Amino acid sequence: MKKSDVFGARSTADEVLAGIDLTGKRYLVTGAASGLGLQVASALAANGGHVIVTSRTLDRARRACQEIGYHCSPLQCDLGDLDDVAAATAAVHRLDVPLDAIIAHATIAPPETLSLRNGIEAQFFVNHIGHFALINELTDLLRDGAGRVVIVSSSVAGANPAKGTIMFDNLAGQRFYEARRFHRQSALANALYAKELSRRLSTRSSGVNCVDPGKVRPTATARHRSIVRRLAQFAARPFLRSPAQGAATSSLLAASPNVAGVSGEHWRYCKVATSNPLIEDRELALRLWDVCAEIVAHYRASRTGLMAHAA
Repeated sequence: MKKSDVFGARSTADEVLAGIDLTGKRYLVTGAASGLGLQVASALAANGGHVIVTSRTLDRARRACQEIGYHCSPLQCDLGDLDDVAAATAAVHRLDVPLDAIIAHATIAPPETLSLRNGIEAQFFVNHIGHFALINELTDLLRDGAGRVVIVSSSVAGANPAKGTIMFDNLAGQRFYEARRFHRQSALANALYAKELSRRLSTRSSGVNCVDPGKVRPTATARHRSIVRRLAQFAARPFLRSPAQGAATSSLLAASPNVAGVSGEHWRYCKVATSNPLIEDRELALRLWDVCAEIVAHYRASRTGLMAHAA
């Protein structure tokens, strides 16, 4: 039995990393200015790891570093802006150091009305495409034989998923928009991406896993939710897990030697969980990868054209 088996739904990020010396290791955490991302970054730094704290603005990243207090560097990375993503990845490459893990924790709450980023529904773009572009540009920096990628999804990757798959004919919400359905779509896309990336990085022995943090008390993203949903979450608060508990699985997968070599799995409550059969659909995963790569390439080509025209 692996030592990780002793951890479960009530374990915290600090508990799963207790006694593990991360001195000399370097991690990049998205969405690390608040909520679960901040909890993960804090736990890694507390054990000696150096954390690149990314957030939508540099001020928020700096404030997070002040809160963490040590072993971290702020980096602006607005995942809804691919120019910002490119600038962030370039900054990380200039450091010329290996990354021990990339932890993709940034997410936006489901907007009640349709919101777009670069012509794509906002949740799909920020939660998935932004991370797709960021991680793909940084995988070459992962430490050979030991690098890890942790990508947050949701319960959509579980055994009883909500109906639907990737709506390739409705990525801009041009046919219809349902906030929760589009949220599930972005979560499923992240799970499919994690599975496909694990295949592509297998020759480097890099571990890529997907995480469902479970039901956690509302964090900063809750302010964007409707009053009805916020009231419902307030009523359920005594039964929900703390942010420190919600961050435990990601922290375990990012840095614990007890899960070394594990890849391509869906995790919940610090354990491998039964996954949605859709995640095993290689054809769907490849189509998603190609569509996202085309969106990123089209954006960059259009920006290059605009800059050339301006010159």
